[in-house]
Amino acid sequence: MSQSLKLWNWQLAEWPDFRYDEVGLRSLEAEFLRRSGMHVGAFSHLDSQERESLRTELLGDEALLTSKIEGELLNRDSLQSSIRRLFGLTSDGRKASPAESGISELQVDVYRNFAAPLTDGKLFEWHRMVVRGRRDLHQVGSYRQHTGPMVIASGPVHDSVIHFEAPPSRQVVREMKRFIRWFNRPVEPLAGLARAGVAHLWFESIHPFEDGNGRIGRAIAEMALSQAFGQPTLVALSIVLERHRKRYYEELGLASRAIEITRWLEFFGSMVLEAREQSLRRIGFLMEKAKFFERYRGHLNERQEKVLLRMFREGVDGFKGGLSSNNHIRITGCSAATATRDLAKLVEMGAMVRTGELKNARYFLKLT
Repeated sequence: MSQSLKLWNWQLAEWPDFRYDEVGLRSLEAEFLRRSGMHVGAFSHLDSQERESLRTELLGDEALLTSKIEGELLNRDSLQSSIRRLFGLTSDGRKASPAESGISELQVDVYRNFAAPLTDGKLFEWHRMVVRGRRDLHQVGSYRQHTGPMVIASGPVHDSVIHFEAPPSRQVVREMKRFIRWFNRPVEPLAGLARAGVAHLWFESIHPFEDGNGRIGRAIAEMALSQAFGQPTLVALSIVLERHRKRYYEELGLASRAIEITRWLEFFGSMVLEAREQSLRRIGFLMEKAKFFERYRGHLNERQEKVLLRMFREGVDGFKGGLSSNNHIRITGCSAATATRDLAKLVEMGAMVRTGELKNARYFLKLT
């Protein structure tokens, strides 16, 4: 094994002068710009209420899943309620936990202030948000200062596996000064994916905080993508990264030992494009929802409308395995016989399709 493979990227002589195949990434960069343009065009066709709904859903899901990647499970409804309040919109008044309110504030701040320069102060503010409510940390709102090594490991203490070791705390201020200076250079729109991918990897390699680095690092990537396009992208990158969590950590692990990072940027770029495609699907879904309720206006009773709205809340993929009669009963509080009649009528009018019979019957939205 070569000596370089035994070292972390920050220990290599070329650090932090990352190299990658710019020509090979051009197709990914072009596709990112193309899909972002499609997103803006589709978004403009939504009415103001639909735009608010989509923005709340995407930022809420980003908050939920960037936290889930780190093993922190939050409540989706509380996050969305918190985000609506931050935008000055009517919410259901649901109380959010310190962690939920903190990560919601981070997502809204990145959305609103993506064009602002990155500073130590901004990062410290974000850190206070992502660790809100924590009482086990020594440094909150400042870079780590502990004397021991910053090690990311798993397994029992006596036989742990080290996944990454970050630079010692005494180097963090110097490393962050260099990173921030690089990040604040003029943005090149045609290298937006590469810049965001480099920024995420570079920040994670420094790992400047005692905890919360992953969530802040993904926020920096979102900020970089918005800066490349010149407006909030609403990519919701963590929705896709959580789905590919194992591969995400594997690729980060490989890149943490390298200066040549084409493979990492190709992976990262593919994740951004998948996230962009998913947000486009959600816009299309919202447009179909508007047409759907216009089509059946005046033909739905209160229970049917409540069930249909609940199904649409599940998003593009809908209820896993379809809606059952028992689902209908739980949502509306009606009797089994009433649920059966309601669902049969929805199938008859063409609003839903049914698969299976009797107890195995499942119902799906029919959008076209």
